[in-house]
Amino acid sequence: MISNKSVLGWLGGLAVMASVQAAEPPAQPLYSGNIPGAIVAPDEETPRDPKAPWFLENTSRPTITAYRPAKQDRKRAAVVILPGGGYRGTSVLKEGYDVARAFNDMGVTAFVVKYRTPSDKHMKDKRTGPLQDAQQAIATVRRDAQKWQIDPKRIGVMGFSAGGHLAATTGTLFSNPVLPQWRSADVRPDFLMLIYPVITFTESTVHRGSRQQLLGATPSQDDMKRFSAELAVTGETPPTFLIHAADDQTVPVENSILFFQALQAHKIPAQLMIYPAGGHGYGLNNPTTGDRWIDRCRQWLQSQGWIS
Repeated sequence: MISNKSVLGWLGGLAVMASVQAAEPPAQPLYSGNIPGAIVAPDEETPRDPKAPWFLENTSRPTITAYRPAKQDRKRAAVVILPGGGYRGTSVLKEGYDVARAFNDMGVTAFVVKYRTPSDKHMKDKRTGPLQDAQQAIATVRRDAQKWQIDPKRIGVMGFSAGGHLAATTGTLFSNPVLPQWRSADVRPDFLMLIYPVITFTESTVHRGSRQQLLGATPSQDDMKRFSAELAVTGETPPTFLIHAADDQTVPVENSILFFQALQAHKIPAQLMIYPAGGHGYGLNNPTTGDRWIDRCRQWLQSQGWIS
């Protein structure tokens, strides 16, 4: 039996989600036609917790939401944002909408992507489904650059946690796009920003939940290596900004360190900031410090010439 309290909590969560969605620009389908690699299945997307309905699970219909600044920076950069969620879902508010508005404050156009949750129920190959969505987002933003009044050579990708892993794979696995309609030049980000990212699937510091969701309970050695972003860095990997907390017990800081070391080995410009504390999943605001990492990110973007 469902209690009145449970029903009220669920209804209250829906009301909160409705108010959040009403305040945001409308989400658009990521694909104009059929979703590549999809299996026809019911739409089972649900909030993880009715009291926190902005964390969505079981997504099979990917979307993209555009945020345009009131006054655009003259260099017309753009960023595609991939929220985290352990590949179980996406934290679309704290690691998506809020972050997009912060970029708008810099004069940067932002696009929040709600990518598909890896699942054998609605994907023919769940290993590549999220990467298809990320590459589709980058390529379509670049294709429609004139519409958005952005520079197609200044499109970056930001990812949080498992979304950081997805962002890192866009910056390392672009040579052979997983969607045949795009070329590598269409899907390669110009710069990366990785916030407490999952990086490795082979080291002892792996976030096992993310690996299992993407690759299954018994992944092959080849798949674990293929999707370990630190092993895929080359001289063509984009410049990268990384943020992590040293006390992160969910995704150990060694993930960011491994990627930074790989970038250094290939002489790729990179900046790594490690806070003494903060844990994991704090979005824009690390509660242990008055420092705002988004300000450090803005300074890095300026120093690299991506924004003015």
